[in-house]
Amino acid sequence: MALNKKPRLKDAAFRRCLCVVLTTLSGIVLLLFLLQMDSLSLYPNNNSLDFESIHNYSQFRRKLNLPKQNDLSIMLDNRNQLSPRNLDLFPKLAKNHVTIVLYVHNRPQYLQVVIESLSRVNRIGETLLIVSHDGYFEEMNKIVEGIRFCQVKQIFAPYSPHVFNSSFPGVSPADCKDKDDPIKQHCKGNPDQYGNHRSPKIVSLKHHWWWMMNTVWDGLKETNQHLGHILFIEEDHYIFPNAYSNIQMLIDLKPIKCPNCYAANLAPCDVKSRGEGWESLIAERMGNVGYAFNRTVWRKIHRKAREFCFFDDYNWDITMWATVYPSFGGPVYSLRGPQTSAVHFGKCGLHQGKGERGSCIDNGVVNIKVEDIDKAGNVNPNWGVNVLEHQAGYKAGFRGWGGWGDMRDRELCLEFANMYQFRKGPSP
Repeated sequence: MALNKKPRLKDAAFRRCLCVVLTTLSGIVLLLFLLQMDSLSLYPNNNSLDFESIHNYSQFRRKLNLPKQNDLSIMLDNRNQLSPRNLDLFPKLAKNHVTIVLYVHNRPQYLQVVIESLSRVNRIGETLLIVSHDGYFEEMNKIVEGIRFCQVKQIFAPYSPHVFNSSFPGVSPADCKDKDDPIKQHCKGNPDQYGNHRSPKIVSLKHHWWWMMNTVWDGLKETNQHLGHILFIEEDHYIFPNAYSNIQMLIDLKPIKCPNCYAANLAPCDVKSRGEGWESLIAERMGNVGYAFNRTVWRKIHRKAREFCFFDDYNWDITMWATVYPSFGGPVYSLRGPQTSAVHFGKCGLHQGKGERGSCIDNGVVNIKVEDIDKAGNVNPNWGVNVLEHQAGYKAGFRGWGGWGDMRDRELCLEFANMYQFRKGPSP
């Protein structure tokens, strides 16, 4: 019997050791399960998400110098992952559809007008409408959620200054204001070329446009492989019923009629013009009302991120005209028809619609007359092209209107250019 004592002791020790190991492993498995469930709860509609991609994206973001997100910013980031609505009504997109991106801030009366005009656009049901919000405003959100005439996806700029109440990119308590002297006032910030410090309300114009472009082209599963053109409009652009037909025709004609044109436009560069009425296509400098371009053009723009982000002007369009387009090495023309298919009706700037006087619309209405010629496609493929050279407007050499001198804004702008590049390797 004494001979069996040691083996029995060894067996007992082994069983105790095995019990400890199994208990530890069970604890680890349970912990991992709870952590996974916690991460799933952060993402609404999680069945449609690629969690491996989200994990990699989260790891990559930590390597970027992006501001620390608050609860609202995280919530908006998560909402951006949701699938488009109205898939039950419009389950498929047309093969050669032109995606439409509508970017908005907080002018609900304007937005209502634009949405109503879009609802009357011929063949609007065959495309995807993406609405990009600068900040979160419930009234704007409700208007968009009421859209039933096509697939619609909402995205919200999670780093909008309007999302941060007490920290950058919003207003920080230590920020310099107006023409403060940083040394004397012991405040933070870099003034622009005119000695003025940043205004979050103003810089959000440029931040939103740049974030939107990077996100639409490279960050959304619905569009990051899209090779065709994308049409961009704002919340104060009235869209005529023939707009979609015309933009498709212009896109088809562009490589034939104007192979050097970068884009197609629904309206003249001069927002006060309603077109010449000629029997001719028009090639002119790219306008900012109803413009469409493809991924090839976007890659050229993206390569100029530093030029865009360091030019001292808070306007995205003036920045493009004064520094990005001139750096392409030749004229940047856009093709359009002789009759406008979109009208700029705004009476005030993008971020001036909710002041003390409320809406900027005259008497709360927009009086835009839609004629018979505006109801059906009116671009003739047999027309020639009239090239408008030496146009007035912002060009290379313009110093900029300022408002974009703070290094934090410039660096955040560059970070937006890098946000999604980990999926494709280094940026060109």
